[in-house]
Amino acid sequence: MEQTLGKVLVVVPTYNERDNLPMITERIRKALPAAHLLVADDNSPDGTGKVADELAAADERLHVLHRPGKRGLGAAYIDGFRWGLAEGFDVFVEIDADGSHQPEELPKLLKALARGADLVIGSRWVPGGRVVNWPASRQFLSRGANLFTRFMLGLPVRDATAGFRVYRAATLEKVGLADVESQGYCFQVDLTLRTARHGLRVVEVPITFVERTAGISKMSGKVMAESLWRITLWGLMGLPRRLRRKAGW
Repeated sequence: MEQTLGKVLVVVPTYNERDNLPMITERIRKALPAAHLLVADDNSPDGTGKVADELAAADERLHVLHRPGKRGLGAAYIDGFRWGLAEGFDVFVEIDADGSHQPEELPKLLKALARGADLVIGSRWVPGGRVVNWPASRQFLSRGANLFTRFMLGLPVRDATAGFRVYRAATLEKVGLADVESQGYCFQVDLTLRTARHGLRVVEVPITFVERTAGISKMSGKVMAESLWRITLWGLMGLPRRLRRKAGW
């Protein structure tokens, strides 16, 4: 039985996405006409914030959160979530501004949430999921990162690093945001782990991920290094719990 979801907020973090922002907001609006959008811009030097303000002036359901500078993907989402929780939104969508996540697939993610999930992940690595225009090296890196994450954390999730996802407001409130320090793609793993450890239901829905055609990827050596050491630390910290569970203690 499907549930009524309530007010939906789509959070779009941006840094130097001037060329992509009008396109992605238009596609989101067509896919979810009743949803509100929040652009969380990190004071982009290319003028993305100004473009966002112009779009907001023409759309009463589009809002802009101007952040002081580039502080990372995780911090942008947390600020967006806090803004939305304060405004009374019930459902929160994460989506990239570069078009790599297809807004047209949002209805099926929301449908999975309505059927009882607490977190829905748009997954590249479950049956039916795929990537387009990614070199073999990027696919290998992403698959390897997710295998490492599953091994270290014991998560039954194939794409814990995915950034196309939907949360219930109650999920975000339960897992807690105050002590989240992770940034980059590690932020996605962090919130997935917190959701699972609170006994909440995580569902993966297959999606098609398309490599950006404009702008520059935010992936960097620093982002990968943070993910590696944090996931390793979380895995070691959680090892006693996993061993007790297996032993039936």
